[in-house]
Amino acid sequence: MRVVLVVLLALGLTACSSGGSTSVPTLKVSAASSLTGAFTEIGKAFESTHPEAAIAFNFGGSSALAEQIAQGADVDVFASADTAIMQEVVDAQLAANPVDFASNTLQIATPPGNPANVGSVADLAKPSIKVAICAAEVPCGVAAIALFAKAAVTVTPVTREPDVKSVLAKVIADEVDAGVVYVTDVLVSGDKVTGVAIPAGVNVAVTYPIATLSESTNPFAAQFAAFVAGVEGQAILAKYGFGKA
Repeated sequence: MRVVLVVLLALGLTACSSGGSTSVPTLKVSAASSLTGAFTEIGKAFESTHPEAAIAFNFGGSSALAEQIAQGADVDVFASADTAIMQEVVDAQLAANPVDFASNTLQIATPPGNPANVGSVADLAKPSIKVAICAAEVPCGVAAIALFAKAAVTVTPVTREPDVKSVLAKVIADEVDAGVVYVTDVLVSGDKVTGVAIPAGVNVAVTYPIATLSESTNPFAAQFAAFVAGVEGQAILAKYGFGKA
């Protein structure tokens, strides 16, 4: 009896020990670079209400993130700045049931004080104005090209960047006279840039979808996506200038 009891106690201690070492894996979220500020705050809010959760963000151009997912990157949740890119991921059966959670529009960003006196989209077509936009395969680049078409202007950018944060960096570094970015980017940049509004009649809106990846086993993946689309997530997104989907 004593031997059996010792064995049972040993087994119990082993079970308790292995149970205590179990932890939920880090929730890996790939999100469009324009979501950096908002998602960082949303992540902290989510972790505060889900103490067992830990989130690691990977921010970048939506097309590059989708390519990483297609190549097998370990991702639990994907938030894109473009519905078409998300649909490509869904069509490849890498994600399912995306939900639109936010919208954004474009704005012209210039160095502080707008030294080149850029006042409109038409001014971006002037040969003397150095313009930065996103690359054509990136959502912010697609939107910029659509903007120029709607405004009936021909703009020759001096640089095409991999994501909107890179465009903004060129403006802040005073390497260009203007950059086409999102309204939210100008807002979070404060006095580092000056924003030039684009009339609604020619402006271009983008929609942001979010989805959990098909192969994700993280129990917090769906909960995080729901949190983003929920009341608290939407309030944080609104604070950063995002509109409703």
